[in-house]
Amino acid sequence: MKNKNSNVATNNPVDSLSKVFICHRLPERTFKIGKWYFPVCSRCTGIYISIFSYYFFVYFVYVEYDLIIIITAFLMIIPALLDGITQFFGFRESNNTLRFTTGLIAGIGLGILFKAMKWILFS
Repeated sequence: MKNKNSNVATNNPVDSLSKVFICHRLPERTFKIGKWYFPVCSRCTGIYISIFSYYFFVYFVYVEYDLIIIITAFLMIIPALLDGITQFFGFRESNNTLRFTTGLIAGIGLGILFKAMKWILFS
């Protein structure tokens, strides 16, 4: 694998896995403050913010998970999937605002699904 910032090839498996499982961290798809880039892309930033916000919310408010909530959670993930897939296959070019917004929506859906799985398995 080639490092984007140099011409030196890197064989670090941790770096390769983190780009697959955490985020690709492409600079052109990442928010930037001054000369500093966020550690994850704009879509992942939205996902992480909304997952943690949802967990904070359900810490104080009891949510009973039923089929309607679970189906809604799956539907909330679809915009991010469509945005990512259509961009990946070159049908269109997304922007950071759209990536962040779809990430926020998908993160809430993922948070609901994770908590629903816990609720179903342990109650």
